[in-house]
Amino acid sequence: MNTSGPVDQGLRLIPFRGLRYVPERVGSLAAVTSPPYDVVVRPDGLHHLESADPHNIVRLILPQADTARDRHRQAADTLDRWLAEGVIAPDPDPVLYVYEQRNDEILQRGLIGALALSPAAEGIVLPHEDVMDDVVADRAELMRTTGAHLEPLLLTYRGDGGTPTGAGAVIDRTVLREPLLATTTEDGFRHRLWAVTDPSDRREIETDLARHQALIADGHHRWATYLRLQREQTAPGPWDYGLVLLVDTARHPLQVRAIHRLLRGLPVSRALKALTGHFRVQRVEGPLPRALDALAEAAAAGNAFLLAGDGGFHLVDRPDLALLARTVRADRPDAWRTLDATVLHSALLDEVWRIPDAPEHIGYIHDTAAAVEQAERLDATAVLMHPVREEVVRDLARQGVTMPRKSTSFGPKPATGLVMRSLALD
Repeated sequence: MNTSGPVDQGLRLIPFRGLRYVPERVGSLAAVTSPPYDVVVRPDGLHHLESADPHNIVRLILPQADTARDRHRQAADTLDRWLAEGVIAPDPDPVLYVYEQRNDEILQRGLIGALALSPAAEGIVLPHEDVMDDVVADRAELMRTTGAHLEPLLLTYRGDGGTPTGAGAVIDRTVLREPLLATTTEDGFRHRLWAVTDPSDRREIETDLARHQALIADGHHRWATYLRLQREQTAPGPWDYGLVLLVDTARHPLQVRAIHRLLRGLPVSRALKALTGHFRVQRVEGPLPRALDALAEAAAAGNAFLLAGDGGFHLVDRPDLALLARTVRADRPDAWRTLDATVLHSALLDEVWRIPDAPEHIGYIHDTAAAVEQAERLDATAVLMHPVREEVVRDLARQGVTMPRKSTSFGPKPATGLVMRSLALD
């Protein structure tokens, strides 16, 4: 999409009455936040968050009960109770929010609002990964039952760079004021949130964003959920919008990390034996950072993976060209055909190891050390991946080509729990 296109064909971000924790009713704002639901993958991480504060947001995004129906109902009841008790309260007026994340190395600022939904075919919001239907169905039922968007998606767009204008200028003016909230989470990130209340600032943002398209950086399943729930409605309303954080990566480049695979039920010895004749396999020295350096070096020359789980590290690279020709789809661009995730799923998982892409067989883990630890504990195989460059992701998305699911992890991700959206208030 040309970024100078008609105003009504770009991004439309509208104000909403955010639901926020009342600081006096919780131990601390940091103690009630959480990473996005799909990053909290380990039971010990879930229990840690639950014990941090009885009102931690994880009780809403990952409720614990015997059945899916009970989990969703529990989340809705908990949200209603916290609202009734004044633990969470809506802001008095609809606003857009400026959100800042900062540590010693990173400064990221963006806008949180309710974004008008649009299918990928319209070229306004571009997905770059496939989604899993069972995850979308689960998130959809949670949103239906709670009537809320509990965590913002992370979307990026490319501004003009140079001297800030439009949304960037509004953000720069806004952060000079006192924030609505400020907290530091245990990962060392400092978070601040401001309200944009001036109508002229909102018009400036609206005019600017209408020239742009966005890439979904994090939250493909939740975006697909927004679209599914919108299709269920019979009249225009709050379901036509979804809670997002929009970041201009011309000003605040995101980090792109890989998402690793945990192959349950496949010991490393069996995984390595099956690779004979299909890939080159070399044992590389640890510790983990050193092994990852070897992976990065090999990935610069072609497809490469690092297997772990038996106490060592095994570099897998130089795939057999005949195997790739037989297993990788030929009707996709070369940039897609040569992705590590494409080769992993098409050649290794489907053909060599014959592992179904289902939760009971494959786990998706963001943290590298956690992937290795779980593989060693379960006598399983961790497949450690090298990250994809952002420009490759964006180029494929603009061509309408989606990558294998869980191919990338953009960050830093917004903290869940700082601002939520109730559809009943819009």
